[in-house]
Amino acid sequence: MKETPLSNCERRFLLRAIEEKKRLDGRQTYDYRSIRISFGTDYGCCIVELGKTRVLGQVSCELVSPKLNRATEGILFFNLELSQMAAPAFEPSRQSDLLVKLNRLLERCLRNSKCIDTESLCVVAGEKVWQIRVDLHLLNHDGNIIDAASIAAIVALCHFRRPDVSVQGNEVTLYTPEERDPVPLSIHHMPICASFAFFQQGTYLLVDPNEREERVMDGLLVIAMNKHREICTIQSSGGIMLLKDQVLRCTKIAGVKVAEITELIQKALENDRKVRKEGGKCGFAESIANQRITAFKMEKAPIDTSDVGEKAEEIIAEAEPPSEVVCNPVLRTPGTAQVGEGIENSWGDLGDSEKEDEDGDSDEAAVLDGLKMDTGIEISNHGNQDAPIVLSDSEEEEMIILDPDKYMKKVRTQTISTKQAAVPSKRPTKKRKKKRAVD
Repeated sequence: MKETPLSNCERRFLLRAIEEKKRLDGRQTYDYRSIRISFGTDYGCCIVELGKTRVLGQVSCELVSPKLNRATEGILFFNLELSQMAAPAFEPSRQSDLLVKLNRLLERCLRNSKCIDTESLCVVAGEKVWQIRVDLHLLNHDGNIIDAASIAAIVALCHFRRPDVSVQGNEVTLYTPEERDPVPLSIHHMPICASFAFFQQGTYLLVDPNEREERVMDGLLVIAMNKHREICTIQSSGGIMLLKDQVLRCTKIAGVKVAEITELIQKALENDRKVRKEGGKCGFAESIANQRITAFKMEKAPIDTSDVGEKAEEIIAEAEPPSEVVCNPVLRTPGTAQVGEGIENSWGDLGDSEKEDEDGDSDEAAVLDGLKMDTGIEISNHGNQDAPIVLSDSEEEEMIILDPDKYMKKVRTQTISTKQAAVPSKRPTKKRKKKRAVD
C-alpha cells in the first residue's frame, strides 16, 4: 500500500509554520519529543517511545563458532524490522531502501564504534564465542525511526544478561540463571543518534522531525555521538549541500541532546535494577500509567470514616423538622375519596356534558323497554290463536308465517337450494386441490 501523499495546502502550511519557527506539536526548533523507556520481565527486552514512535528491542545470545579472521572475538548482529502494524506503507515481503539504510546506519553506529567489548564474548578461542543478536521491531511510526531504534538497541544491550559459563579442558558448562547469576555485557560507551532535518535548501533546521515534517524536508543529517562528545558516525542524505558552520552547529546541539538522553537511560536502568533487587513487580504491564482505561489497577484513595456518626447527628440536628400532615379522607361519592391537602378533588362531581350523556342514555333505555313490551304483547296475542310462529335465521327482516303447510314447503325449497349452492362451491375446491397435487 502506497503512502498517502501530502496535499499542496498541507505542504505550504508546514513550510510556512517552519519559517515562523513554529511546529505542529508545539515544540521549539531544538526540542526533542518526550522519551519513555519501559522494560519487560526478561533481561534485554525494552520498549522505547519517542513521542508516538515506538520501538521494541529484544536481545538474545547463543554459542557459535567464531569467524576465521577473528577467532577471539564475539559476533554482533543487528536486525530492524518495519511491519505494516507501524505504518501501512511498509511492505513486509521485501526489504525497502529505507530499511537497508537504517540497518547499515545502526551497524556503523553500534558495531563499528566498538561500544561493546567483543573479546569478552569469547569462550574458547577459535571454537566457541557468544553471538549477540539485537532484534528491533517498529511498533508505531511517527517519524525519526533511527533515533528511537538506536536508543532501544543500546538500552536493550545495557539491560541484557548472558548466562555464565565455565571451561574445564575441552568441556564448556553453561549455567542456568538459578545456578549462577547472569553476566552483563561489557559496554565501553553508549552511542546515540541525533537527527536534524533541513528545509528550504538548508535555510531552516529542526531537531527530531516527526513524520509530516520528514515528508517536506529537503535533507537529513544524522550524527551518532556519545556523552564524551565523540562522534561515532555521521551521515547526510537528501542531496543538499551543507556548510561547515551548519555541521558544527549540529554537532554542538547533538552533544547536549545525547548527554541528556544518556542520563535518562542510566536513571531508567538504575530504577529497574532496584525494583528487581527488592523483588518488586516488573514488566510492561507495570509500566502502564494508572487512571487510564488500559491500566490493570488503580490507586485506592483513603477515606476517614471515624467521625461519620457525629457528622450525621449534626446534620440531623441542623435540619428543619418535617411539617405535620394529617390525612383526612373526604368521601365524595361511593368509590371515590380525597386524601391529603390541596385543591379539592372533583372526581365525584359530574359535569354538564356527563349529565346530558346520562340523561340521553336513560331516555334510550326507556324507549327500548317500551319496544320490548309492545312486541311481547303482539306475540302473546298471536299466541292466543292456534297458529305456529316461526322466525327465519336469515339476516333479512323477521317474518311471521301463519300457514304451517306453506311454511314446510318453503323450508324444503330453501334447504334444497342451499344444498345445490353448497355442492358446486365444494367441487371446484376439490378440483383445485387435485390440480395442485398433480402439479
